[in-house]
Amino acid sequence: MKAFVALCLIAAAACSPVEYGGHEYGGHELEAAQLYQPAPAHFIHAAPAHKVIAEPVAYPKYHFNYGVKDGHTGDIKEQSEERDGDVVKGEYSLVEPDGTVRKVEYTADDHNGFNAVVSKSGHAVHPAQHAKIAVPIESHGYYHH
Repeated sequence: MKAFVALCLIAAAACSPVEYGGHEYGGHELEAAQLYQPAPAHFIHAAPAHKVIAEPVAYPKYHFNYGVKDGHTGDIKEQSEERDGDVVKGEYSLVEPDGTVRKVEYTADDHNGFNAVVSKSGHAVHPAQHAKIAVPIESHGYYHH
């Protein structure tokens, strides 16, 4: 209730001088402490009710395709999706760092929720490991006492 009173006071103070507690104040003269004090009963007025009119919502329907094929970085991926109302269907695929291809086919609707089928194809290729050589580190006699 205090917040509502404060908002009413701020709105009224911005428009015209306000009588509060027997004194007349302009819009900028009300102090913060006074905004949170209870106002006299004759000053509190409820804001008029406004009728809310809902805007019509467009029917959700779309289709898109997307793809990247960058041979330099190895970033290769594709996606396509379509929506008709509350039903979404799509798929995407990408080349994993090991060279395999991951493909995901998915659907979503109000009755079944989100469902996805993931598959992987190709053979993983891992680069050969290089032998690690231990290198001694020389100390030049830096001492801290």
